[in-house]
Amino acid sequence: MRTVYNLNAKWAFTKQADKVPDKMPMDWAWVNLPHTWNATDGQDGGNDYYRGTCYYAKQIIKADLPQTDCYYLEIKGANSSCDVFLDGKHLAHHDGGYSTWRVDITNDFNNENLLVIAVDNSPNEKVYPQVADFTFYGGLYRDVNIVCVSKSHFCLDYYGGPGLKVTPEILENDAKIHIETWVNSLDNNQEIRYTIYDSKNNEIAKRETNETKTVLDIENVHLWHGRKDPYLYRVLVELLENGEVIDNISSNFGCRTFRIDPDNGFILNGKEYPLRGVSRHQDRLGCGNALLPEHHKEDMELIYELGCTTIRLAHYQHDQYFYDLCDEYGMVVWAEIPYISQHNPLANDNTISQMKELIAQNYNHPSIVVWGLSNEISMKGDKDPDLIRNHNVLNELCHEMDKIRLTTIAVVSPCSIDSPYIKIPDVISYNHYFGWYGGEASMNGPWFDNFHAKNHNIPIGCSEYGCEALNWHTSQPVQGDYTEEYQAYYHEELIKQLFSRKYIWATHVWNMFDFGADARSEGGENGQNHKGLVTMDRKYKKDSFYAYKAYLSDEPFVHICSKRYINRVEDVAKVTVYSNQPEVELFANGVSIAKKEAKHFFYFEVPNIGKTTLTAVAGSLKDESTINKVEEFDESYRMKEKNAILNWFEITMPEGYFSINDKIGDIMKTVRGKLLFMGLIAKMLPKKGKQVAGGFEMNDSMMKMLGGFTVLRLSGMIGMVGVKLTKEDLLSLNAKLNKIKKK
Repeated sequence: MRTVYNLNAKWAFTKQADKVPDKMPMDWAWVNLPHTWNATDGQDGGNDYYRGTCYYAKQIIKADLPQTDCYYLEIKGANSSCDVFLDGKHLAHHDGGYSTWRVDITNDFNNENLLVIAVDNSPNEKVYPQVADFTFYGGLYRDVNIVCVSKSHFCLDYYGGPGLKVTPEILENDAKIHIETWVNSLDNNQEIRYTIYDSKNNEIAKRETNETKTVLDIENVHLWHGRKDPYLYRVLVELLENGEVIDNISSNFGCRTFRIDPDNGFILNGKEYPLRGVSRHQDRLGCGNALLPEHHKEDMELIYELGCTTIRLAHYQHDQYFYDLCDEYGMVVWAEIPYISQHNPLANDNTISQMKELIAQNYNHPSIVVWGLSNEISMKGDKDPDLIRNHNVLNELCHEMDKIRLTTIAVVSPCSIDSPYIKIPDVISYNHYFGWYGGEASMNGPWFDNFHAKNHNIPIGCSEYGCEALNWHTSQPVQGDYTEEYQAYYHEELIKQLFSRKYIWATHVWNMFDFGADARSEGGENGQNHKGLVTMDRKYKKDSFYAYKAYLSDEPFVHICSKRYINRVEDVAKVTVYSNQPEVELFANGVSIAKKEAKHFFYFEVPNIGKTTLTAVAGSLKDESTINKVEEFDESYRMKEKNAILNWFEITMPEGYFSINDKIGDIMKTVRGKLLFMGLIAKMLPKKGKQVAGGFEMNDSMMKMLGGFTVLRLSGMIGMVGVKLTKEDLLSLNAKLNKIKKK
């Protein structure tokens, strides 16, 4: 019988070795898996986290394992490239840091074995991801096992998959379940037994045959219907020899139909089922991507609390356990490979191998409905013939391996809606940040209306949108201030615009959680992208979290915003309350301020005198917060950039004249401003064709987007691309701008 032996405990680890050891290195550090060597330096900023080859070593005694015919080493995640050595002999190499892969070690497995795994997260032009706005944590960051099987066994070599493929076919009230297996060394005296169980483990269908393909029937099939009814069946497949089970595999599966309509969005089992949700990265503070099952479970429970119906699992294959949770919690999933930011013909083969692994390993999950071909891949442009060719290859590959699901891409915002490349997949989505990276929040809805009108037959979604927020606060939020208040305002606006357009087949907030991006140096806390609705340690739900909960969740609640913003200078404080109840009453020190009816978002004005306890009441629900009148603005609420070279009070802003707090686009509209831009301001921008943060290159579209940034905000971001400005540079520029009248 198959036995899986876990190897997570006690590995010797080092960054210093330059070759494979010939004996167990007792002077290396001892670690347990999952493990990453970038848990700290991959999140602290500076873009200086260690990227190179590290070694893991472990002594394995064969007698500790079950006696059997075949032994496979199973590695569930090693980022990014990996080599396996047994007693100094090189057995295997694998490129791709996010999928499961296995090595047959049977012929080289001795009584005592020194297993060494070399893992390398160095930049590599043949392996994706190559350039992106997140940390590429190195390490053996998921489980490592030895799988013990008999000579005849269900295949362990098919792209790291389970050796089992389940395809439900829905026929009115019934279903035909098409089951395919792969068996190594199947003998004439062996048979395969297929059994289907319902959610209560009752046997409902069975067949014994010597065929590796079969069809079983389910009468009055119970459909998997997202979070409303995530019903799962289970198939057990057993390999029999003379009536005795010598190997078995099993998988949960769900029966459902879906389609994506250009006008009506996502249709699940013949009914409209709006996909409104989030994207997720697989890391967290202090442990990088080396997550434990309880971390995955907590993430899912937070996403479920929000009320999401969908998750985009970006930008790579996630842990199998999390896909299982998506099935069980009823999340509709977008799964993708890390083909991101920049197309490189040298890595085309790697996109194909990673896609094969993604589909083979995840085919049975009913939660997955689309395979993502790429993300923002046209940063250098969308006309490259090899980029087009490779997308067509990937698209055809997906449809060859999976006849049921659709393909999609996440398109970078500046890409033309007339681009031939967006017509390759079945459906598409755009990543838009109007209201954060230039433009205004109000531009989002009209942009989608324009796309829908001009490309009526292409289902369109929004695969990324968001803005950053930390523990900064203001009563007058503006784009780029990194306050919790601006993030809340931004998401209120996007909820109103995106959720009211049912033709948008899916929306995915970027991001559910703050995540590691070691190259970032903005917002006052370097090394992270702070667009999350929840902090990276999962300890604080930002106000924007509750904005979505108000709209999406059926769990009754009421929430007062800006709880961390206590000291306020204004005489009348604006107070926002989120709730999914129809009516909210707000009390100040026990006195009713107002009772209001609204949908989701409730706005109040409260006299700000001394210390005031606010209480929001919605039926039997209550929430409290405090505000306190002060004479001067509390500077602890104002953003302070790390390594900042200017303090806010050093910037002079004469009324009616420009300053470095104004947008580049507005400055450029004046003759004097444009002339000035061609001089000193141009020093701040990377040259055309030069790479900027996240993998973009400067081009006309990027220049247009940067017009939405203030000069000061841009100066704080360009440090990520090696452009250094002094305090004197900025003060000199500000003085020149102070002499230019605004229109």
